[in-house]
Amino acid sequence: MADETAESADNVIYIGNKEVMNYVLAVVTQINEGSDEVVLKARGRAISRTIDTAEIVRNRFLQDLEILDIQTGTEEISGEDGTSNVSTISVKLGKGE
Repeated sequence: MADETAESADNVIYIGNKEVMNYVLAVVTQINEGSDEVVLKARGRAISRTIDTAEIVRNRFLQDLEILDIQTGTEEISGEDGTSNVSTISVKLGKGE
């Protein structure tokens, strides 16, 4: 499988300000529709919601799902007050071997 590490737009879920269970449902739906991997992406205050989503999915709904990769970083955001740094996270969930 050559595109195992490639992220398609279909399997990326951007975490924002909605309730955690909305994102949990999105992950479960992606997996049930045949995706082998789902990537959760967030920045700033939504990072904790991303971790909550991953843990609820793994502990309550899809116990065979594993965290395959976690990447963190910083983005520079320009706003009214100049530029500021915002933390980012990307959590890749997938079925274990």
